[in-house]
Amino acid sequence: MSLVLGIETSCDECSASVVRYSPNEGFKVRSVSTHSQIRIHQPYGGVVPEIASRNHLETINPMIDLALKEAGIAPSELDAIAVTNRPGLVGALLVGITAAKGMAYALEKPLVPVHHLEGHACSLFLGQNITPEKAPLPMLIAIISGGHTNLYVTKVPPELWPPDFLKRALVGRSRDDAAGEAFDKTAKILGFPYPGGVWIDKTAKGGRKDAFDFPRALPQKAVLDFSFSGLKTAVALRTEKLKKEGTLETSLNDLCASIQEAIVDAIINKITLAIRAHGCQSLAVVGGVAANSRLRERLSQEWGRMGLARPSLFPESQYCTDNAAMIAAAGTYRFRQGHFLRDKALLSLNAIANPEV
Repeated sequence: MSLVLGIETSCDECSASVVRYSPNEGFKVRSVSTHSQIRIHQPYGGVVPEIASRNHLETINPMIDLALKEAGIAPSELDAIAVTNRPGLVGALLVGITAAKGMAYALEKPLVPVHHLEGHACSLFLGQNITPEKAPLPMLIAIISGGHTNLYVTKVPPELWPPDFLKRALVGRSRDDAAGEAFDKTAKILGFPYPGGVWIDKTAKGGRKDAFDFPRALPQKAVLDFSFSGLKTAVALRTEKLKKEGTLETSLNDLCASIQEAIVDAIINKITLAIRAHGCQSLAVVGGVAANSRLRERLSQEWGRMGLARPSLFPESQYCTDNAAMIAAAGTYRFRQGHFLRDKALLSLNAIANPEV
């Protein structure tokens, strides 16, 4: 059994979590304490890096203390400490890394650096029993979030993922804006508060999905990459036209439904191509956009058409957005593989804003 503390401060959530893992029972989340910065960034329409870093400094220790208290354990009982060190906002990452290094060094515990996207991939295994029958291999993992829209093919379970898994398994990625950025940026154009994806989702209900014809970029079947920047431009031009006509307010439901359908169409088209190209037997969708209601609806309708033997897999809703439990899960796998830092070596760990993978 392993007991691991996870720390996540890559962007605008300050989170700490304790998870327990055993090979027979899988993961049990003992605690998750998260402070969201949405309220303090809303006046600016997006995340302000300096404000994010300063707020992490104020909240990181209380979040760690609360996670340990709710888990009912002392720091000395931990087997390891895992922390996000890439990718993300450098200042924000450094707050979490510094706290993790200080704890690990003082407690003489192993320190596990975690790639944020690997955390999202491991969020699937939190709070639910994902058996080989439910998730036959090879599996396509779609990480769809505010910063990334990436496709990975894995032929082995996560406990056997190599250290360069994200590089080896990558088969498709966004060339510009990620899907989550497309939701947030188009929502900002329409005047919705940050984060805008949830407002697009809510306002789209009851709207006509084919009311406006927005682009689906990179339609080529041989291409598994995504592009959403053209959609943002098209929405901006259409919005200006509707404002001049005085019909923007009455068109909002149709506009949001059409935007959402364009994004979901692009995601599902590339997922379908990737599944067929790589002979995948299962699909997992993780990241913040995995909570989008239309994406889930479309996937539930079309998984048979994709040639899958099982419906799509999603993390539990509380683990879709950034959280420390997923970092603790990814860190647990790496810790058990022996990939960690100890003693003075852990003091050299640094933040990496934009790694190659």
